Amino acid sequence: MALSDDIALLSRVPLFAGLSDDKLRLMAFGAERRRLVEGQTLFREGTSADCGFVVAEGSFLLTATLRDGAMREEGTATAGTLLSELAMISAVERKYTAVALEDSEVIRINRPLFRRMLEEYPDVAVLVDARIRENLAAMITRMRGLAGRFA
Repeated sequence: MALSDDIALLSRVPLFAGLSDDKLRLMAFGAERRRLVEGQTLFREGTSADCGFVVAEGSFLLTATLRDGAMREEGTATAGTLLSELAMISAVERKYTAVALEDSEVIRINRPLFRRMLEEYPDVAVLVDARIRENLAAMITRMRGLAGRFA
């Protein structure tokens, strides 16, 4: 894919929506592409995460391990999905395993690259902070809704 295609893809990722093409170009230029074949694991639950991945092509099955050892499907990630957004900012563990459902491609955005963007462009830091807070608030609301089912 061309750099312009990567910029267009990144602009559709909710966390990056509204960033200028120049800022997206810097991110796309510093990121790396990775191809995976059907059945290949992108990352495993519980491993240390040092980057986020944007699905460029294909799809990934996301699974998590339950306390009893059984696997639970968490969903499917398709083109434009950002996986492990917090790993671009802070050291975290992967919360699920991602396996390619078909031949796929991702854009890997490592933590140093993303932090450099935040340091050099404070407006990006403010925007990302607001979006991450919104995402966390939505997750907490969903969890509260689920808590009523188990009370």
